[in-house]
Amino acid sequence: MTKRPRILLAALFHETHTFVEEITRIDDYTIRDVLDRRGDGSTVDGFLEVADEQGWEVVPAADFTALPSGTTDHAVFELFWEKLHTVLTAALTDGGLDGIWLALHGAMVTTDYVDPEGELLSRIRAVPGAEHLPLFGVFDLHANFTRAMADHANGLVAYRENPHVDARDSAIRSARLLARALGEGALPHMVTLTAPIMWPPTGTGTADRPMRDLEALAREIETETPAIWGINVVAGYSFSDTPDTGVSFAVITTADDAVAQSALKRLCALAIDLRALGLPREWNLDEAVARIKTLPGGPYVVVEPSDNIGGGAPGDGTAVLRAFLKHGLDNAAVAIADAAAVAALADASPGETRRLSLGGKGSTIADPPIEVDVRFVSRSDGNFTLEDRNSHLAASQGVHFAMGPSAVVTVGNGIKVLISSRKTPPFDLAQFRSQGIVPEQLKAIGVKAAVAHRRAYDPIAAGSFTVETAGPCTSQIAALPFRRLRPGVFPIHADWKPE
Repeated sequence: MTKRPRILLAALFHETHTFVEEITRIDDYTIRDVLDRRGDGSTVDGFLEVADEQGWEVVPAADFTALPSGTTDHAVFELFWEKLHTVLTAALTDGGLDGIWLALHGAMVTTDYVDPEGELLSRIRAVPGAEHLPLFGVFDLHANFTRAMADHANGLVAYRENPHVDARDSAIRSARLLARALGEGALPHMVTLTAPIMWPPTGTGTADRPMRDLEALAREIETETPAIWGINVVAGYSFSDTPDTGVSFAVITTADDAVAQSALKRLCALAIDLRALGLPREWNLDEAVARIKTLPGGPYVVVEPSDNIGGGAPGDGTAVLRAFLKHGLDNAAVAIADAAAVAALADASPGETRRLSLGGKGSTIADPPIEVDVRFVSRSDGNFTLEDRNSHLAASQGVHFAMGPSAVVTVGNGIKVLISSRKTPPFDLAQFRSQGIVPEQLKAIGVKAAVAHRRAYDPIAAGSFTVETAGPCTSQIAALPFRRLRPGVFPIHADWKPE
């Protein structure tokens, strides 16, 4: 009987916002048997589909996942490594391995390391027997890709779309590259180049320039050069303060480095030419809401990037709710994460009115809590199933999401507020629908996101207004207090020059 290829599988996923005060600890992570991800729409699920097709024996190691948030306690990384190392060394001793596949984010920072993914890959390569194993995987388009990640991997594949509707497909693509390597007995390597550019998340939608142009050029180069197995266009994550933060490119190839460098320089030159397009303008909040009041129909989406939950913000900003109240909207909704407010309503009865201190507790640079009379409508356990299995949220969290104990109240002239105990990225309409709020029937909806909400909200929206407010995920990235960033990065440094 032919021996089945044995592939070690592990997942470590966290997008780290280093400019917020919180520390992300072990209790903030979901830790599970990585094989339990089968069928949940995640990147790991995509790998498992290919593993089944190829007849691989999967060796499960560890699966640690957290929502975007503040710097990770380094003890979390060491616990993950302990689990992975134990399984890796046991597998190498007992039957050996034929490859490794990892689901990563690529923008993680711990209290000790600015590049834990690079450190992880380096440690794997240092284990006797793992030095030359085929090592493939998938990572987020908003990674801050590093030289260490490229040096210690054979084929890490980035998502190609933002919103990340292709996350699972990207995992499949990377797993098939692993199958190709095993089948052909050829082992590619990675070459990377970091551009002197950084864009806020609002400038990284792949339906818009400059990312649309860069993705098109990357696919063109792949077609021209068969020895290139894949090209990653990595938008970067501007809220992690690291030396490598920003736009980068990476080539997976069996050709020599000169071929890869030629491709990388073409992409970098185009990014420099188009750099200003990655800084889109935003509406004044008051002007946007006043404009919405004059428009027919709805819903109109008020997008608030500064409180982008998918970017690590606390999701409790009150600026949009204040604007809705100021302008007297009567058929609007917002979602605010505030466990204390939910607890304060634990014994409220439907129709009862209470004074509440709502939101504004998670960031010192955003608006403070709003003191407001609320009319209690309903409460729930906050669990819902995503309507869209290819949504940005499913890629990391699976199709079932828990907002924690939640409540619905109305304020002002009838504005609906969904209050959850756990912040919830607004990437799926089931978040509101599961709580009795029908988005299509509203005049205006406040959304705490940058780009990733578009998959859910654009199909139902009569219009969209991205607004400027104060908060930790501001699109004004030049105002952030970078300490570790390399010199000469547009638009952060005044002395920026093209390389």
